[in-house]
Amino acid sequence: MGLFDRLRKAFGGHESEEEKASAAASASAENTESAAESSASAAASISAASTAAESSTDASASTVASAAASVSAAPESMAESLSAAPESAETSASAAVPEAASAEAETDEAPATEEDTLERYDKGLAKSRTSFGDRLNHFLARFRSVDDAFFDDLEETLIEADVGFETAMQITDELRDEVKLRNVKKKSDVAQAIVEKMVDLYGDAGQGEDNSLHFATDGTPTVFLFVGVNGAGKTTTIGKLAHRFQEAGKHVILAAGDTFRAGATEQLVEWGRRVHVPVVTGPAESDPAAVVYDAVHEAKEQQADIVLVDTAGRLQNKVNLMNELAKIKRIITRELPEAPQEVLLVLDATTGQNALNQAKEFTKTTAVTGIVLTKLDGSAKGGIVLAIRNELHLPVKLVGLGEKMGDLADFDPNKFVYGLFKELIVQ
Repeated sequence: MGLFDRLRKAFGGHESEEEKASAAASASAENTESAAESSASAAASISAASTAAESSTDASASTVASAAASVSAAPESMAESLSAAPESAETSASAAVPEAASAEAETDEAPATEEDTLERYDKGLAKSRTSFGDRLNHFLARFRSVDDAFFDDLEETLIEADVGFETAMQITDELRDEVKLRNVKKKSDVAQAIVEKMVDLYGDAGQGEDNSLHFATDGTPTVFLFVGVNGAGKTTTIGKLAHRFQEAGKHVILAAGDTFRAGATEQLVEWGRRVHVPVVTGPAESDPAAVVYDAVHEAKEQQADIVLVDTAGRLQNKVNLMNELAKIKRIITRELPEAPQEVLLVLDATTGQNALNQAKEFTKTTAVTGIVLTKLDGSAKGGIVLAIRNELHLPVKLVGLGEKMGDLADFDPNKFVYGLFKELIVQ
């Protein structure tokens, strides 16, 4: 069973044809067995009637005993309710605080449940889902038959949907035989075949992919190094992640390694103030590696758990900035041989294909361990995740699904695909 069918089954969509056939065979067997048992059941009912009076008497006694047990259990149940009441009242009071009260109030939100996370993916990918749906509907409006023109148009549509050139080519090529084999003629069947192929291809490309964040195993501080171009959302991501770790009881230190951009250090210091996490800084235009050294040294002295390092925004083709990044990594590894545990490339989802190009170039010069994809909620280009996985085989580890603290979520591949193709998966 491919990823598409697994998601459809998980999220309440229709069963696949194989599942329908299996269910029908099972139902037929059950009906045959039921008919064989019916005659035996009739005979048993006659015997049961003769003992009805005795059962009635026993049932009455049982009811009295049950009622007595309920009365004796009532005080205990009431005590539990009363003990839970303060906690419930506290939760209600917390929920009553308006969102816009202050930045600090935002840090008090309750941890997200599984349902909350799924809803965030659903809402965060609404623009991408709508955009892809509109493009698909526009493509299908021109659909007449499955011919060469059909596949040319499909390829163009997928590229425009930011799934990547190579991915669009692969999907189109694999669909050529499959659509003809299925003898697809209706528009709805064409749409499903396209999405099913995209989802299954995405699932196949992710076999063995590790989307989790890695931490130090030798008792020393964990170091996450954040890289990427200016404006991608590095500092905001660091602030939100620091809040998450701090709320989990971790001792976190931030390193303001972007010493050249005006206001960069101040921005990180403000985030540190909001989430109550210390920030190690240096003078303007000072050596970023020196700031990172100070942060790592302080983390070792204070036995901190995690160091999150901000770096200057750099284009992948700027040799001096890439050399500076290499120097920062050398300093970290010299002080903490296992570190950095993660080198996270922060990409702005709203830039679509350009984000993919950035990722390709960064991976040529830097040992990137994962992707942080920001601003997904404000983008109609969520399809870029398919391209990142299919073409780079680089795991997305975190995604920005909104502006609140809790909207920086661990990447869940299945929830992402559900959010992107929801209507076609659960139809």
